Amino acid sequence: MDLGGRTVVVTGGTRGVGAGIARAFARAGAHVVVCARRPPEVPVEGTGFVPVDLRDTAAVHTFFDALPRLDVLVNNAGGAPYRPLAEADAARHARVIELNLTAPLTASIAAYEHLKRTKGSIVMIGSVSGTRPSPGSAAYGAAKAGLENLARSMAVEWAPDIRVNTLVVGMVRTELAHLHYGGEDGIAAVARTVPLGRLAQPSDIGEAAVFLASDAAAYITGASLLVHGGGERPAFLDAATANKEN
Repeated sequence: MDLGGRTVVVTGGTRGVGAGIARAFARAGAHVVVCARRPPEVPVEGTGFVPVDLRDTAAVHTFFDALPRLDVLVNNAGGAPYRPLAEADAARHARVIELNLTAPLTASIAAYEHLKRTKGSIVMIGSVSGTRPSPGSAAYGAAKAGLENLARSMAVEWAPDIRVNTLVVGMVRTELAHLHYGGEDGIAAVARTVPLGRLAQPSDIGEAAVFLASDAAAYITGASLLVHGGGERPAFLDAATANKEN
């Protein structure tokens, strides 16, 4: 898919999924600008970087106002630590919601005039955590559920000028995956729960984002595209199989 001549902003695109998205757009020929609070430890080839605190509304508007053009906004910045609800106060959980829901809203509003002029698009990076219970990351899951709903409403309000879609992302093998899943053995065990037999690569998410931003998706807006390898095998199937064997 050729995105030559188009300018793309990827928030939080300095590592992991965000870097995979930025690389995919660069391969498609786009001019890619990555923004985050801190610069990448390893520069993402084919992209530029601008430091922006996405929770600072004034800074976000200043960043977008300075762009000469914008065709695609990928709201990727987000994440959360493992934190059971009762182990922190509501204010700390609200910070997670601010990063994962309020910040994408702020960026989208700041990008609105640019995108309206170019008939551009927004890609929200959602999560399967927003579609199922997320113990240990409940605020994150709630924010991602809200992000998907926000995208649908935004798609209707801003049509026909701007398309807005969500990638609902499953488990991804990033450079930090071994910390989340307990090393290579843990990654392999988790991969066996996925119907396609592996975790996603950041490039898998990137290529899906490029598709949603491209002319190939010109009639797609307000949609949620599941990029999760088929989801997770239902636990009751394994329980039933084990019971039969016993």
